[in-house]
Amino acid sequence: MRFLDIIEKKKNKLALSDEEIQFWIDGVTNETIPDYQTSALLMAIVLNGMDDHETAKLAEAMMKSGHVLDLSSIEGIKADKHSTGGVGDKTSIALGAMVAACGLKVAKMSGRGLGHTGGTLDKLESIRGFNCYLSEDQFKRQVEEIGLAIIGQTGDLVPADKKLYALRDVTATVNSIPLIASSIMSKKLASGADTILLDVKYGEGAFMKTIEDAKVLAQAMIAIGKKLGRDTMAMITDMDQPLGNTIGNALEVQEAVETVRGKGPEDFTELCIRAGEIMLIQGQLASTKEEARRQIKEAILSGRAFEKLVQMVQYQGGDVEQIKNTDLLPKAKFVTEIRSREAGYISRIHSMQLGILAMKLGAGRATKSDPIKYGVGLKIGVKKGDRVKRGDVLCRVYHDEDLDKDWLEEMYNSFQYSDQVQDPTPIVEAVLGG
Repeated sequence: MRFLDIIEKKKNKLALSDEEIQFWIDGVTNETIPDYQTSALLMAIVLNGMDDHETAKLAEAMMKSGHVLDLSSIEGIKADKHSTGGVGDKTSIALGAMVAACGLKVAKMSGRGLGHTGGTLDKLESIRGFNCYLSEDQFKRQVEEIGLAIIGQTGDLVPADKKLYALRDVTATVNSIPLIASSIMSKKLASGADTILLDVKYGEGAFMKTIEDAKVLAQAMIAIGKKLGRDTMAMITDMDQPLGNTIGNALEVQEAVETVRGKGPEDFTELCIRAGEIMLIQGQLASTKEEARRQIKEAILSGRAFEKLVQMVQYQGGDVEQIKNTDLLPKAKFVTEIRSREAGYISRIHSMQLGILAMKLGAGRATKSDPIKYGVGLKIGVKKGDRVKRGDVLCRVYHDEDLDKDWLEEMYNSFQYSDQVQDPTPIVEAVLGG
């Protein structure tokens, strides 16, 4: 088989066979196919696409390029959840505790943040001593014993995806539904869970800018999951404003703790509950959304969700006193209030810009080697549709260095106003699959 013929075939808009896709991924993994040829095929895929069968086979070949976790020794249905990334998205921390408190086994591998989106691992590591890198045996034992573990991806999981993504990043071939879907799903499938819930975000602060594109991506990932025998569902959720009120690692952990204690912001709490409904039904612990919602609310009100979060932190070496008293989490040196210069209704909050501003404070990374300042970030005081007066607090900035004029001007410009009442956007726009 000649790889040149495979490139030619996709260039001519023809579907690749299973054998051709496997030949490609084998060559990527063992480095027998040069980067320039893989780059040519990636561009042909961006231009001419892949059908559902090709995309599923690509995800499967990537999944099998490295170690695949076998969680069958753990009793019960094992659940995983993935977000396509957003500003202020601390969902996994709160949601995992809620559904685990209802009896679901949550076995989750998460990533780090880069650019304007935060990473779950960075947030958890703002807790003193928290260990994101358990061995496979430790991971399985923790899920078996307490029903919840959130760890970093092991190095030998889906090596083909790491190599392909590095090439896509420098060849303008990131923006392709088949390549995005197969990349995400190969990692989820290799993580070994029985059920997968995808939180596909759209809007300014998300990778997919429109709800239509988000639905196309969600359907592509659901199709992969189903073809490979996994119960896969997706939520389409709004990211045109930050999720919850906080952006920044320790601040988001604090908000996640408040949420599992029943005192979190309304939009974030509702997103967690809606996601939890789906996960409990997938896990056969509830037969209806109403029943699942009752279970989750009871887990919150009884304190079991909070205790499950404490338990996970304790098992993974974290300082539980920082969870029991979040004032002990890392703190920034300074707090500055940003006050509204005008009156009106908040018509838009530029979440991507706020994410970038938080990154510039040190809450995120511009490059993979950048250090994280765990205490810095933003606490947003308004939501779209809120009526504000001149002088009302828009945001509290937690920072370690002085804020320069350009940074402050960008902060003010992150909020837009209208003299008309604004209708709020639903946090969950659609649920697909099932």
